[in-house]
Amino acid sequence: MGIRLTKSDILTNTIIYSILTMLALITLVPLLNILSISFSNSAKATAGLVTVYPLGFSWTTYTTIFKDHAILTAVGVSVQRVVLALVIDMVLVILASYPLSRTSKVFRSRGIYMWIVIGTMLFGPSLVPMFFTVKDTHMLGTIWALVIPGAVGQFNIILMMNYFRNIPSELEESASIDGAGPWRRLLQIYVPLSLPIMATIALFIVVGNWNAYFDGLIYSINTDDYPLQTYIQQLVVNYDTTIRDVDQVRSLLAVSNRSLTAAKLVITMIPILVVYPFMQKYFISGIMLGSVKE
Repeated sequence: MGIRLTKSDILTNTIIYSILTMLALITLVPLLNILSISFSNSAKATAGLVTVYPLGFSWTTYTTIFKDHAILTAVGVSVQRVVLALVIDMVLVILASYPLSRTSKVFRSRGIYMWIVIGTMLFGPSLVPMFFTVKDTHMLGTIWALVIPGAVGQFNIILMMNYFRNIPSELEESASIDGAGPWRRLLQIYVPLSLPIMATIALFIVVGNWNAYFDGLIYSINTDDYPLQTYIQQLVVNYDTTIRDVDQVRSLLAVSNRSLTAAKLVITMIPILVVYPFMQKYFISGIMLGSVKE
């Protein structure tokens, strides 16, 4: 037997569904517009005639972009960066969060380290000192320059720490009585019980590293070191003809800058759109429980 809704409930549901529909359209329409521009005829895209469906369907923009073999190199650099960052960042975040989730009685210096975490989150290093630090550690021009400087995410540490603190302490006490040390308690109790927050943080790391382009612009010595976002930024915004040959320049002139920009956005969105549906089920529970403070 279904629940009988009152007039007030029906009105409330109608308002809620209307607002959600409007928000969905606000989100969906720009995406459709970008996708349509990337697949439209260059002249019609430049004239601003394209709305939410392609005019004069054409693959020219994408074939032009992928004829440039350098973009495949940039994709390889981006994939390498994301994989390395995911592994390194996750390990560092777990190792930092576990001791910080202990009480001050167990970890007496906890307050000092928490101030360091919060202080570095509020007052990050400026660009010039960071550049010379990367240079002096001989990471300039390597993949490590893109991964190591941002490896410890303070916000992620706080999320993971709060999630660890919500795990019943009785589990750790029982494991301690059975002789489990800190490493065993972390790896066999806390990590398996923290998959939702780990999936959430993994999504943050993947999205952040995939979309980053500015550090590639600073720390890369030559164009072969560029990650995808940096390369496309150079391709579209600066239109740097020194990085490609004459045939590639001619092919780029055959498409509009607007279509190239739209294609760039579509290409960069695809990995995130593929990954997100599989991680969404962990996202809500992870971010909610990880943000709860005792």
